[in-house]
Amino acid sequence: MSASSLTDSLSAELVRELSFTGTATTAVIAPFTGAVLHELPMSSAADVADAAAAARAAQVAWRASGFTHRRAVLLKAHDLLLERKDELLDILQTESGKTRGQAFEEIFQAATVTRYYAVSAKSVLKTRRRRAGIPVVITTRVSYKPKGLVGVITPWNYPIALSIMDVVPALAAGNAVVQKADNQGALSILASRRAFIEAGVPTSLWAVVAGDGTEIGNAVVDAADYVCFTGSTATGVSVGERAMSTLTGTSLELGGKNALIVLDDVVPAKAAADAVYSVFSSMGQLCVSIERIYVDRRVSDAFTSAFVARVEELSQGSALDYSTDVGSLTSAAQRDRVQKHVDDAVHKGATILAGGRARPDLGPYFFEPTVLSGVTPTMDCFAHETFGPVVAIAVVDGETEAIAAANASEFGLNASIFSGSVARARRVADLIDAGSVNINEGYRASFSSTDAPMGGMKQSGLGRRNGPEGILRFAEARTVAESTGLITLPRTGAEFATMTGLMIATLKTLKALRRR
Repeated sequence: MSASSLTDSLSAELVRELSFTGTATTAVIAPFTGAVLHELPMSSAADVADAAAAARAAQVAWRASGFTHRRAVLLKAHDLLLERKDELLDILQTESGKTRGQAFEEIFQAATVTRYYAVSAKSVLKTRRRRAGIPVVITTRVSYKPKGLVGVITPWNYPIALSIMDVVPALAAGNAVVQKADNQGALSILASRRAFIEAGVPTSLWAVVAGDGTEIGNAVVDAADYVCFTGSTATGVSVGERAMSTLTGTSLELGGKNALIVLDDVVPAKAAADAVYSVFSSMGQLCVSIERIYVDRRVSDAFTSAFVARVEELSQGSALDYSTDVGSLTSAAQRDRVQKHVDDAVHKGATILAGGRARPDLGPYFFEPTVLSGVTPTMDCFAHETFGPVVAIAVVDGETEAIAAANASEFGLNASIFSGSVARARRVADLIDAGSVNINEGYRASFSSTDAPMGGMKQSGLGRRNGPEGILRFAEARTVAESTGLITLPRTGAEFATMTGLMIATLKTLKALRRR
């Protein structure tokens, strides 16, 4: 499917599913060609308000439908996502510039997350008894209610996966959603949303808007009872501040400058092959991709040589099949940012070991996978996120120095340890300041572990998606405790005088029995 055929067959149909009332549009560019993919309608703040009101109305019946109904709907959507895999892959590639294989990772993740929350929502959110302060005298239960309307703000780089990872648990918990899609990822989101609508999710329950980031993003934050944001740290801080002004909860997955440690007991060639994918998947336009490699001096020459050789063997192109290893950057802004970081590093003394230049012969936003050495703190790419196909390799003397270097960052999203000893790698992983740490993998081990929480430390964000934590953020915990009437709790000084001894004896007994 070409960019033009995608436009002719799907774009006009899909964009009508956006919430918009005006006539303003913006051109969305196809990364592989630089041609206009389609004209995307722009929503207004009033459109967001209308969508939010309709979503709230639909949420009443959706919540009342219960877990069993929601489970059936989501499992049907899971099947439709897989049935429409090829169409979704075409749209993803055409809209993002990534390879077929890396687009498939999104579909795989979306289906996995959908199945997980369809099956697990009821067990995670069911009412449970909790131990009372005074057993037998008091009973306590904790139940969960959906927060209501969830605002989801997603970026362009992983439009389907990052959308589903927030939207589906919100729906599974009984909420409604208003989602602001990045313009460059709107078609992918709308195409995947269609599977859920056809599976039985009410159309107005999950509204999608697009438009100016400040106007529409702020409107979504203001309308929501809880906000999920994925994007840059600077914008995430602004979102968090705006939400906090009304005490609206947030989860924020923000930037990263992710480190990979290569210990001295690896097989260099295998470690290099695995590391290359962790750096250049989706052209490095992935919040958890690796941008810093610290390799032990005893294996540094062998690892670096193998790494560079592997990079130079990568097949780069725009095919809508599995014949390429790396694709294109998504926009001119991305290409210019990458070029600026490389030029700055070289000007200040870094060495290019591979890549380092744009490839206009392949397409307007193509850039070679680039490997640098000799990167110093004076260079832009040393501490700032490049978010592109650039990695810096540095040599360290031992794991202590490697750990210190990996942790010397304001970010703490993802990290990786490569070692011939899993026990050793686990010990090192425990010392890394990151929300996710992968052993002998770059990011996919943790990213695909849907039952485990994912999120950042330090400037990489707040809150967690995935796992029970990923759905609990969309529910309000409510405690209901009751007196059994077996004993009347003291109300007067005289009653306290009578019962204090019994209450102290109860405390001592509970301690002796090692009861909580």
